[in-house]
Amino acid sequence: MNAPSVSNPPEATRGAKMLYLIRRRPTTSREELVAHWFANHMPAVIQGQKNNAVKGNAFARRYIATLFDADDNGEHPWDGVAQLWWPEPLPKPEFPSGTTPTDSFQERAEPYLPWATTEYIVMDGSENLSVEPLTLNAPYPTTRSGFYKVSYLVKAKEGSDFERFYDHWLTIHVPNVKSVMEAVGGFRYVVSHSIDPLDELYAGMAELYFHDETGWSNYLATIKPDGMGEWVDGNGTLALGGKTEMIGLP
Repeated sequence: MNAPSVSNPPEATRGAKMLYLIRRRPTTSREELVAHWFANHMPAVIQGQKNNAVKGNAFARRYIATLFDADDNGEHPWDGVAQLWWPEPLPKPEFPSGTTPTDSFQERAEPYLPWATTEYIVMDGSENLSVEPLTLNAPYPTTRSGFYKVSYLVKAKEGSDFERFYDHWLTIHVPNVKSVMEAVGGFRYVVSHSIDPLDELYAGMAELYFHDETGWSNYLATIKPDGMGEWVDGNGTLALGGKTEMIGLP
């Protein structure tokens, strides 16, 4: 089956979408990691962005974190991913964050590095993702649920031509996925491409939102190959489901 294609790919979001893949330390429980992430780390990140804005420094305008469910084997290859939207890509630090912990969250998470990406919003669907600030506590961080989200961490085959890969992804694969999302009731679809793919674990991330897990099941039953396999390492690519996002800066 030939997938639909477009001559004009989706436009990139301005700035850089910085991603931080989070995995807990072996001695830390999933619940403990999430508790310290929400209560002790997110408020500090939020305040840091406010401080930067007051000082006239660059700051992230949005900040959310997705919590991943366990995979089919009951494991968490990653516990979640933090996403911050900056005016420019942040450079890789000399040492990963948390190498010397600065809060209780970093004591429980493995050290992590920033992952700079370019974002493409293919299907917005923001009307289905409301953000309600807390009223009995500080407004943020808060949470939202009521959806089923699948995050694809896409690993490229060794030696991939990334120019051809990304062109195919945006002009062939994106229309294919979008058409299926629309057919099965998916409501949001976002693609993020690594700015420096040779320096990253993954070539990019795709985020697919459905109203419930049935939409995801219907998607899997409907989607057809479109040639992405030429570049994608199927064994190294992960599809991680989730039902909760933590909102730091909406």
